Amino acid sequence: MVDTTEVRPGLVIFRRTDVKHGNWYCRIKIPEKDAYKFISLKTALEAEARERARDAAIRVEVKLELGYPVFDKSFSEVAAEFSAFQKERAEAGHITLSRWRSIESHIKSQLNPYMGARQITLIGEALWKAYPIARKRTGKGNGREVVSDATIRGEMTTFRAIMSYAVEKKLIANLSAFKATPGLKKVSREEFTPSEYRKLHTFARTKWVKKALNTHVGWYRSMTYWFILVMTNTGMRPPEARNLRWRDVAIRSDKKGRRFVTMNVRGKGKFRTLVASMKVARYLDEIREISPAVGPDDPVFCTHDGRVAVSLYNSPITHLLEKSELLFSATGSRRSTYCFRHTYATFRLTEGVDSLFLAKQMGTSVKMIEDHYGHVSPDKNAERILQGLPGWGAASDAAVATFAEVDDASPTQDGASAKPERKRRETAGRVRPQRQASAEITASSARPEASSPRRAKRKRKSPSAL
Repeated sequence: MVDTTEVRPGLVIFRRTDVKHGNWYCRIKIPEKDAYKFISLKTALEAEARERARDAAIRVEVKLELGYPVFDKSFSEVAAEFSAFQKERAEAGHITLSRWRSIESHIKSQLNPYMGARQITLIGEALWKAYPIARKRTGKGNGREVVSDATIRGEMTTFRAIMSYAVEKKLIANLSAFKATPGLKKVSREEFTPSEYRKLHTFARTKWVKKALNTHVGWYRSMTYWFILVMTNTGMRPPEARNLRWRDVAIRSDKKGRRFVTMNVRGKGKFRTLVASMKVARYLDEIREISPAVGPDDPVFCTHDGRVAVSLYNSPITHLLEKSELLFSATGSRRSTYCFRHTYATFRLTEGVDSLFLAKQMGTSVKMIEDHYGHVSPDKNAERILQGLPGWGAASDAAVATFAEVDDASPTQDGASAKPERKRRETAGRVRPQRQASAEITASSARPEASSPRRAKRKRKSPSAL
């Protein structure tokens, strides 16, 4: 430091001997701390340097008053803190360990190399928008020659989460610069079509569960089957299913005495209540029968030894989708547990459920419903859209398909049971009363047979047992 000049107590300007230019710098004393803030004033004029030094000191004072950090951190430092926090959440069971590993991988392999040692305060909209371009130019995806939009979108989700963490820590002011993901296709919602879903649950019920190699495998396949039916009939997110406890489930009635299931679910840091038909109560009864954990605080979806099923039967589901030849959708995208939630949304929209009510049920926004499922509405809801127009027949003549078609043992549209199915039921001595076509996604009247002796002895419970 040379040419040191005090502007005011705690604030000095100076030049440096280790640089060739003659620009001024300032040093600001941090009150009540043995620390100084050094700032380049980027001018060789002393009068201008004094003014800039005073402005810099005021900015530091404002930051201190608002509780913002005075010393800027690099992106990699903030990312490391964020990753450590997410690891703690994983160890506490708030997120899965695999989710943390994914975050850590994004940071180390892509985000840190891209950001370098940039200060977190200097990362703005330009770097955010340029990321997809840079990633596609230099990177490869998982086992792919060209990185996919879905992979980049996942990395940018981690990117934005880190910046959101920086806002919480008051390292940056807001997230306004980190909104849209430009140049990327929207994530495809790989739902099942009615015929695909019929194929899936029929295959699971008649072949997959029954052909388990042993009792242990049979138990997991049965749990997986009922798990799929619950998920597809409620639209729950996987994290919400993982957090679901028996005390969260109840049976209620509306003003007309019609009974339904309510579930208090928690996920994504939020709490909400969703409703489901009494079919779901039956599925939950089936789970109770084979579950080793049925206490109020026990998880609904558990492992064979009663612990929370953290993976939510990911391996059995993948195996089932592979064997039923439904692992990949018509677009070639690989399906995951989330496909059951997307199937629920698509089927409910096909039935004409209002987007607002569906958004509340699923714990999301109307915009998200419209953005990702807008393709469902026009042709699927022709009856509602064209009602009253010349040339459009009565609703009873429209023969619009309902979700009863998803159930290979369900009645036909006009309420008359299909003859081959009715004949089979009569032969088995299990004739059931006819019922109207339902807007639900239902399971067949036949149940998967677990290999457990306990299942053979069990008595049917009423849904009210919940």
